[in-house]
Amino acid sequence: MNPTGGHTAARYQIPYARRGSVLDDDEFTALKSVLQHDPTLSGGPWRDKFEAQFAAYAGTRYAMSVTSGTVALEIAIRLLDLRPGDEVVATPQTFQASIQPLLDTPATVRFCDVDPETLNLDPRKLEALITPRTRAIILVHYGGNPAAMQEICAIAARHDVVVIEDCAHALGTTYRGARPGSLGDIGTFSFHSSKNITTLGEGGMITFNRPDWAQRVDRIRNNEVDMTFGPSTGVLGPPPETLPWMKFADGVYGGSCTGILGAGTNATLSEAACAAGTVQLRKLPELVRRRQHIAARLDEVLGEHPQIRLPVVESGNEHAYHLYTFFVTAGADARHALVQALDHRGVEVQLRYFPLHLTPEWQSRGHGPGECPTAERLWFSEHMNLPCHPSLTETQIALLCSALRSSLDEVFGRHRVLSLS
Repeated sequence: MNPTGGHTAARYQIPYARRGSVLDDDEFTALKSVLQHDPTLSGGPWRDKFEAQFAAYAGTRYAMSVTSGTVALEIAIRLLDLRPGDEVVATPQTFQASIQPLLDTPATVRFCDVDPETLNLDPRKLEALITPRTRAIILVHYGGNPAAMQEICAIAARHDVVVIEDCAHALGTTYRGARPGSLGDIGTFSFHSSKNITTLGEGGMITFNRPDWAQRVDRIRNNEVDMTFGPSTGVLGPPPETLPWMKFADGVYGGSCTGILGAGTNATLSEAACAAGTVQLRKLPELVRRRQHIAARLDEVLGEHPQIRLPVVESGNEHAYHLYTFFVTAGADARHALVQALDHRGVEVQLRYFPLHLTPEWQSRGHGPGECPTAERLWFSEHMNLPCHPSLTETQIALLCSALRSSLDEVFGRHRVLSLS
């Protein structure tokens, strides 16, 4: 949302990310190869290659591509087989897609407040929300700053609860030497055009280690019924003689359905998208370094003012800076004035994300103000996001830092923190 209303993105000298990655001749070369040599364009060798390389990157046994990060979350939540009375604990500080699939389930959602230092789910608030009915915890690594996974996973293990990591922000992040997507039970990733790598605008990945989940995900994404199997009933008699590629011979004659868990869908990521993703994954370290370079420049400017607080990155972790976030501790009026000052200087500011428990759909499920006071206080009074994406030029970065410094001086005066160096 544009904070001033009525402005278009074209007016900004320093726009927020429309494309979070960079595409060049390497991707064009891969796409040309697909068009020239891949007769299927769907479910072929590029998908196999992309998934194998992504699994190796994430450190998981399986990485299975789908058409979007939202679809990845939908399928991950389907693996929980939620029933009436089940509960899921979730963070309120994330994009709506992280938990929107839960609206289609009978489960009750319990929102866990966030850590004021990171905007990630706060493990200190988590255990009190766990009950014998809790089936899963859904968290996000907000902005690319990893959540407190050791503490969260220890709580989950004590209560036999599945941990779903929404890793849409987390490509390029490390947590104590490991990568998100391998830290909990299931990881989901987005390759939307705004994310740290893209598969031509849309795409997603699901990571995990369980072979039974791999069988189910493969059926779901390939338009097959998600079901349990038993021995053949023999009702149809012996199978006819068919060519090897006849799809239904084994499925129809080889067994019976003992239970339907859900319908399948077509969630096959195209060969072109997978080819681009393979190239983008190779470029990821360079793209993340660019984000970190921009973040370091912004940290330097913001560090000059005592009214500003930066998120805490735990020692041993690496922040990927999908979002660049900071906090204005002088209150809502000061935050609003800073947003306006930056907007007038051509810097597009975003406030991400509105606390989900306060949205109309979740209020209709019984949630409301006061449920997550830290998330509410920070969003309404303190937190801001600035452009931080690898397509920014050095000239734009310099303009961004200049506009930020001038805006801070306008709002807070020129009394900056003195360097001790």
